[in-house]
Amino acid sequence: MNDWDLRKLRLLRALDELGTVRAAAEALRMTPSGVSQQLAVLSRELGVPLLEAHGRRVRLTSSAHVVLRHADALFAQVERGRAELEEHRRGEAGEVRVGAFATAIPGVVIPAVERLRSSCPRLAVRVREAEAAEVYDLLASGDIEIALSLAVDAPASGDARFTRSSLLADPLDVALPVHHRLADAPGLRLADLAGEPWIYGDSGPWRDITLTACADAGFVPERAHVAADWAVILAMVGAGLGVALVPRLAAPRSGGGAVIRELPADRPRRHVVSAVRAGAEDRPHVARVLRALGEAAAGRG
Repeated sequence: MNDWDLRKLRLLRALDELGTVRAAAEALRMTPSGVSQQLAVLSRELGVPLLEAHGRRVRLTSSAHVVLRHADALFAQVERGRAELEEHRRGEAGEVRVGAFATAIPGVVIPAVERLRSSCPRLAVRVREAEAAEVYDLLASGDIEIALSLAVDAPASGDARFTRSSLLADPLDVALPVHHRLADAPGLRLADLAGEPWIYGDSGPWRDITLTACADAGFVPERAHVAADWAVILAMVGAGLGVALVPRLAAPRSGGGAVIRELPADRPRRHVVSAVRAGAEDRPHVARVLRALGEAAAGRG
C-alpha cells in the first residue's frame, strides 16, 4: 500500500459530506472529471474500491468508510501538528537548554522557569549546571542554547561566535561571625575590615572579584583560609575563622553562624551575563527564555 495522499483523502471526505461529485468539485474549485480521476487514482493506490454505482450517481463503499475513519484521525493529527508548529514559530513551544553556574540557578534560572510554566507551558527549559570553563564549550558545540556566566569568565566581547547581554549586577555582601565587633556596626564599609583574616578561593573568578573589591576599598585582604564552596565559607565565618565577601545570589540573610551585612557605601558587584550563539537570539523560543531570565534578574533589583 502506498502512502496515503491527504489531498485525495480530502476529496473523498468532501464527496461523503456533499453527496455528489459535482457538489464536491464546486466546493473544491475543481472539475467533476478531475475529482473522479483523483478518486480513481486513490482507489488504485489503496487497492480497494472506493465508489460504486447507485442509480445515476455514485456512493461510497464500505471500504471507503473505513478509509475515512482513519483519514479523519489523520486530518486531526495534521491540524494538531500545524498548531504546534505555529506555537514553535511564535516561541510558545519547543525546548531550550540553559547552562548556568551554580548560584545563578536558584536565583535567576528557576524563577524564569516558573514564569514560563505559567505563560508558556509547552516550552520546556532544560537546566544544566556548568562552570564557565565548561559552559561556553557547551554553547559552542550546540549542547545548550543559552549560557549564564560571570562577566569576568565570558569570552571577549569581540568573539564573533557569541552574542552577550548583561543580565544582572549581583551585590556583594560581607559575612561576619555573629559575635564580631562590627556585626551590628552602623554604616559598615569594606575598608573597616582591612585588618581582618579573609576567606576566599585560591584561584578563579571569585578570588579576582574579592581582590578587586578590596583593592577598590584601598587594601589587600590577608587570606587566612582557602575555600570555594559557599556553604563551607559561611560555616568557616560562623566559626570565627575570618570574614568573606559573599554574592547575594549565593547567600541567605544568615547561615552557619554568620551574619550577612550589606555594603551600601561601597556597593561592590559581580556582573552576570547571558550568551547565545550569534544569531540565535532571534529564534522565538530562545528569545522568550532570554526575556524570562531578564525579568527574573530584574525582579532581584
